[in-house]
Amino acid sequence: MIRQLEYFVALARERHFARAAQECRISQPALSESIRKLEAGLGVPLVRRGHAFQGLTPEGEAVLRWAQRLLADRDALAQEMAALQAGLTRTLRLGVVPAASSTVARLSDAFAGANPKAGVQIQGSLRSTDIIARVRSFELDAGLVYADPAELGGLLAVPLYREEHVLVTKEGMFEGAEQPTAVDEVLSLPLCLLDSSMRGRQLLDDVLASHGRTAEPRIECDSMTTLLAQVATGRWASVVPAQWLAPLGELAGLVQTPLVNPVITSQISLVITEHQPLPLMLRALLSATGDVYPSVTKDFDLV
Repeated sequence: MIRQLEYFVALARERHFARAAQECRISQPALSESIRKLEAGLGVPLVRRGHAFQGLTPEGEAVLRWAQRLLADRDALAQEMAALQAGLTRTLRLGVVPAASSTVARLSDAFAGANPKAGVQIQGSLRSTDIIARVRSFELDAGLVYADPAELGGLLAVPLYREEHVLVTKEGMFEGAEQPTAVDEVLSLPLCLLDSSMRGRQLLDDVLASHGRTAEPRIECDSMTTLLAQVATGRWASVVPAQWLAPLGELAGLVQTPLVNPVITSQISLVITEHQPLPLMLRALLSATGDVYPSVTKDFDLV
């Protein structure tokens, strides 16, 4: 049945029989027959069929969650047995929101240093909702996100740090005048901000709305690096987390100014499955996280 579950999960992910068969390296008829045998064995229909794949049935959605968990547990068992012989060797898969695309370096460096045979794969331009969905489906091991409690069913959120947003401008933009610090002054500048569909921008808008203010940027994008490139032209200003800027070192020609009235902050958390026992990969990640963020070890048993 394990092989049948593998094929079923591939079909649910690809949502196309031919692509799923190609991923599984079998023929499409063989994959279809395997899915039918799984349905017969469970006694329920799993796939809505027409001329093509039309989605999963409610029973299929339930089986998918169990299948993903069973396959993840199988992989975790194999990983733990291999680690007893040779140490942790698998690749840690991390999803990271743009605002944490630089701060993740401290965490990945600590993990790689403690586990010299393990790799790290970082996807650094995903949105919080995408990361949470992929962690839940075991396509990612963990993620650095803005954790909305309403989205975290079945997951554990480990608070890491609070962002503090600053104004970033090019040196000389104000021609000798004082840098603006009050948010009202900042909102009157030509702004470049993250896209309004992104969680980091939504949190910024929420804080502004709570104080009766609205940001109206002329340029929006989905990349923190692109924001800095716009600022570097000298025409645009941006509001970004100071913590994202810090790992980049000195940024020649750019000025960071703390914001007041209001101070704008937001929480970055590490999200992992809460399914127990935790896989060895996640235990190793939490241990490395405790090295970087000592407060984590006060709240979580990492043994």
